[in-house]
Amino acid sequence: MSRERETWATRFGLILSMAGNAIGLGNFWRFPRLLAANGGGAFMIPYFIALLLLGIPLMWVEWSIGRYGGKYGHGTLGPMFYLMARESVKPRTALIFGIIGGMLAFAVTTLLNSYYIHVIGWTAAYAIYSATGSYYGANTVEFFNNHIANTSMVLTTWFIPMIILFIAAYRGVAKGIELFNKIMMPLLYVFAVILAIRSITTGAPVRPDWSSWAGLQYSWNPDFETLRSNFWVISLAAAGQIFFTLSLGMGIIHNYASYVKKDDDIALAGLTTASLNEMAEVILGGTVAIPLAYAYLGPDVVKQGSLGLAFMALPNVFTALGDAGRVFGMLWFLLLFFAGWTSAIAMYNYLVALLEEDLGINRRLGSLIVFILYFLLGLPVALDSSLTYFGELDNWVGSYLLVVLGLFDVIVGVYLFKPDNLWKELHTGALIRVPSLFKYILMTLTPIYILILLVGTTIDYYNQGVFAQADPLIVGARIAIILVLIIGAIETYYGIKKKYSKELAENRKIIVVE
Repeated sequence: MSRERETWATRFGLILSMAGNAIGLGNFWRFPRLLAANGGGAFMIPYFIALLLLGIPLMWVEWSIGRYGGKYGHGTLGPMFYLMARESVKPRTALIFGIIGGMLAFAVTTLLNSYYIHVIGWTAAYAIYSATGSYYGANTVEFFNNHIANTSMVLTTWFIPMIILFIAAYRGVAKGIELFNKIMMPLLYVFAVILAIRSITTGAPVRPDWSSWAGLQYSWNPDFETLRSNFWVISLAAAGQIFFTLSLGMGIIHNYASYVKKDDDIALAGLTTASLNEMAEVILGGTVAIPLAYAYLGPDVVKQGSLGLAFMALPNVFTALGDAGRVFGMLWFLLLFFAGWTSAIAMYNYLVALLEEDLGINRRLGSLIVFILYFLLGLPVALDSSLTYFGELDNWVGSYLLVVLGLFDVIVGVYLFKPDNLWKELHTGALIRVPSLFKYILMTLTPIYILILLVGTTIDYYNQGVFAQADPLIVGARIAIILVLIIGAIETYYGIKKKYSKELAENRKIIVVE
C-alpha cells in the first residue's frame, strides 16, 4: 500500500540533518539565558536529570514512531498515531488519537515557525550590523528596539531565511535539506569552537573578579542551596528546555525519521542526535555567551538571564573588542542563523510532507504554498514591535503544546502501540542494545515527569496572570492558535479517512505493512 518515498542519501547526512533539527536557537540563545537566570550550576542538576528521564527516552520513541509511519508512506503525525493506536483499540477510536496528534503537530510546526523564522531574521540583521559596526557606540537596548520597530528592515531580513527555506524544501530531502545541512552544520561547529576559544581566553579585561573563568564557574558549580530554595521553578525550566532543545513534541523528529530505510539503525542514530545537540548546547553554547558577558558586563547582568542576552548584552562585548569584535560578532550571529535555520527547515518540511501525502500536492507546489502560509502567519509578528503577539504564541506553542504532544507520544507510542512492539521497532537494524531500564522509565517516570511539567507550567501561568490577560494582541494570538488547531484537526481527519476509509467503515484493522 505504501508508495515510493524519498530517503536520506547518506547516514552522515541523516545524522547531520537530525542534529540540525535539534540544534537551534535554543542551544545558543535560550539555554544560556535560562542557565544564567536559574542559578547557573543549580540549573544543570535538574537539566541532566530531565535529559535522562525525558530527553533521550522520548527521542527514541519519536524515532520509532517516525520510522513506523514511514513504512506506511506517512511523514506526518496524525496517520502515525492512528496506525500505532490500532494495536490496542479499534480504528474509530484510533482515529481520535490520530486527530489529536495531527492537530497538535500542525499547530506547533505552523505557529512556532511563524515567529521562530523572525528570530532567525534578527540574527541575519545583526550579522550585517556586526560586520558594519552599526551598533558600535549605541545604546544596545535602544538599538534592538529600533530594529524591531524598523518594519522594512525586519521584513527584508525575515525574507533571507524564508527564501533559503523555500529553496531547500523545493529541492527535496536529499538534494535540498540534506545538502544544506551538510554545509551549515560543520560551519556552525567551526564558528562555535572559534567563539568558545575566544570566550574562555578572554580573562578579566574590566575587573579582576569579572573573568570568563568566573563565568564558567558560575555555570558549572553545583549550587544545591539555590536549587533547594527554587526547586520547582528551576526544575520546570530545565525540563522545558530539554523539550525545546531536542525538538521534542513538535512532530519534526517523526517526520525526519519517516525517511529512513526500514532496517536503518535508529537506536544509535537517536542517541547520536541527542549527544551532538548536548555537545553544542552544554559545551559550546554554555561556553560562549555567559563567560563573555561575565567578563565584560559582570555577574549582575548575567544573572538577569534577559531575553536580550544575545541581541542586547553581547553587542556591548563585541564593541569592547574593537575591530576584532566585528568579526566575532558576525561569527556569533551567523552561528545563531545557521542553528535557527537548520531547525526551521524541519518544521517547513513537515508541512510540505503533509500537503504532499494527505492532499496529493507535489513537493514543489507544496513548498510554495508553505512559503505563502508562513508569510501570512508571520506578518502579525513583523508588524508588532511590542512583541506581545510573539510572546503569547511562545507561551502556548513553544512552551506548552509541545509538552502536551510529548505526553501523547508516550500514550500512543508506548502504551497503545505496546511497550514490546516499541522495543522491537527501536531495535530493528540497531547497532546497539538500549538498556531495558529505559523501557520501564518510559512506562513510568517519563509520563509522570511530563504530567508534573504540565501541571507546574499551568500553575505558573495562573500565578503570572497569563489566563486573565486581555490585550487585543494576546487575544488575537489565542484566536490564531484555536483556528490553527481546528484546521489541523480537520486536515488530519481528512488525511486518515482518505487512506483508511475501509478500515474505519468496518472498524477493523486491514492495512498492514511488515
